[in-house]
Amino acid sequence: MDARAREAAEGTSGPGLPLAVRELLAGGVAGGVAKTAVAPLERVKILFQTRRAEFRGSGLIGSFRTIYRTEGLLGFYRGNGASVARIVPYAALHYMAYEEYRRWIILGFPNVEQGPVLDLVAGSIAGGTAVICTYPLDLVRTKLAYQVKGAVNVGFRESKPSEQVYKGIMDCVKTIYRQNGLKGIYRGMAPSLYGIFPYSGLKFYFYEKMKSHVPEEHRKDIIAKLGCGSVAGLLGQTITYPLDVVRRQMQVQALSSSSLVGRGTFESLVMIAKQQGWRQLFSGLSINYLKVRYFLKFI
Repeated sequence: MDARAREAAEGTSGPGLPLAVRELLAGGVAGGVAKTAVAPLERVKILFQTRRAEFRGSGLIGSFRTIYRTEGLLGFYRGNGASVARIVPYAALHYMAYEEYRRWIILGFPNVEQGPVLDLVAGSIAGGTAVICTYPLDLVRTKLAYQVKGAVNVGFRESKPSEQVYKGIMDCVKTIYRQNGLKGIYRGMAPSLYGIFPYSGLKFYFYEKMKSHVPEEHRKDIIAKLGCGSVAGLLGQTITYPLDVVRRQMQVQALSSSSLVGRGTFESLVMIAKQQGWRQLFSGLSINYLKVRYFLKFI
């Protein structure tokens, strides 16, 4: 057995950290770099989804100009710290929960077929667990990104002098908890949970469908897998995207003139379609396509 195989078998990397921990940390660093690279696009997408008054009809370039004019270069990264802070705990919880749920299902149902359906079910439940445990950071990310520093001073139409301005991640969490308790910390989580299973199923289906069209000799290539995975994820996101819009609007309802207060997920979905138009349910989706397009150019 060579050193690499022995390392994997023992679960350690020499005298240092266990291999799984090193991989998790490396993935966290890579994920943080990737999140930061697309942070300007993500912030604009959130502003589109939540219908921030200053950015309606501005388009991507116009929104970039507005952010730069009112907040400077750092404005493009508002809320990105919370997004990056969520990467490692989310990935760790997802991985550990997946292994546990998969084991429990096999122990509870000994005759269950160990294949893609089992992986899909265990993965979806694990994803839900990771979302529940790390959701407060997602909420903070949205609330910080929604704030437009200096909006009151430049006379934007719907800006309110009394609008809460959070100073950072901890200040945001403390303020939300003080004002609304635990319920406020988890406001908007339901749409995320509703979307996990259909998104996972659709992504898996599209991935396998596209992979079947790849020549046999290239199916194990990392480039083919990345390409199929990216496009499959995008197609899954497209179909479940309205739930993401509902989640974002629920998250910022205390900061906006939203009429979704006290509404459930599907009632909010219908209300957004009626009051804001069905196009709003897909507002910002083109930014996801833009990110995948440039990703595919580099692989």
